[in-house]
Amino acid sequence: MDAYSDFANVYDIFMDETPYEVWGDFVVELMNKYGVSKPVSEGGAETGSSEAEENSEAALEQERNLVAELGCGTGSFTINMAKRGYDIIGIDMSSDMLDIARKKTQAEGLDIMYLEQDMRELDLYCTAGTILSVCDSINYLLADDDVIETFKLVNNFLFPKGVFIFDFNTLHKYRDIIGDVTIAENREDCSFIWDNYYHDEQHINEYDLTIFAKCGEGDVFKRSVETHYQRGYTLDEMKAFVEKAGLKFIDCYDADTHEAPTEESERIYIVAGECGKQL
Repeated sequence: MDAYSDFANVYDIFMDETPYEVWGDFVVELMNKYGVSKPVSEGGAETGSSEAEENSEAALEQERNLVAELGCGTGSFTINMAKRGYDIIGIDMSSDMLDIARKKTQAEGLDIMYLEQDMRELDLYCTAGTILSVCDSINYLLADDDVIETFKLVNNFLFPKGVFIFDFNTLHKYRDIIGDVTIAENREDCSFIWDNYYHDEQHINEYDLTIFAKCGEGDVFKRSVETHYQRGYTLDEMKAFVEKAGLKFIDCYDADTHEAPTEESERIYIVAGECGKQL
């Protein structure tokens, strides 16, 4: 079964303690420190120019302030950023996840564009001042070439001096923390069993999700199974991918402490900068 099909329907239930607000605060801090994008309420072209110049400046301002999120899933982080005033596009390859994202966005009264795309085939209609990827979406890229190709596309679609901010789970986390561990959680209307199997040679964590979700009224539950694969990476590997893709490595942070990463870091943020185009 494809990843994030049946799981999409219960994803937000099991992710209800995810600190999207805290993530948003830190990402915005990084954008303000290193990037060029601002909330749209702070944008706007200067006056006193000709209409053509104003239109040109407004178009550039729009691209500079545009944010694109890779692997947006059900749109929880996308919506969080939109509420902060950012003009953001959500991108994901799962139609089931995007269907939920669109419904949530409509319920919030927001206007967000969602694109169904594989990040390895990223294709935007213009450049974006900031490209984001959180919640270990990059770990779904299992081959070196997939990561490098994705990062090349990111560089191509970044506005001049724009930044790419992404997180990833480390090799240490998969190998030493969750590899070969079973996680289970039970809720009133659904439950899941998450069996992890770490493959040391490929540095890949396979997890088999068994989901039991309530079907309508009564006590009938549907059982479904999905298999996901994520690869663990070291910081040195990610730095090399960034540079091979033509991006400029700027900085990195432990996701929990917001300090410099250590050998014990389980999730790391990287900030990379636009550095010319590879057309």
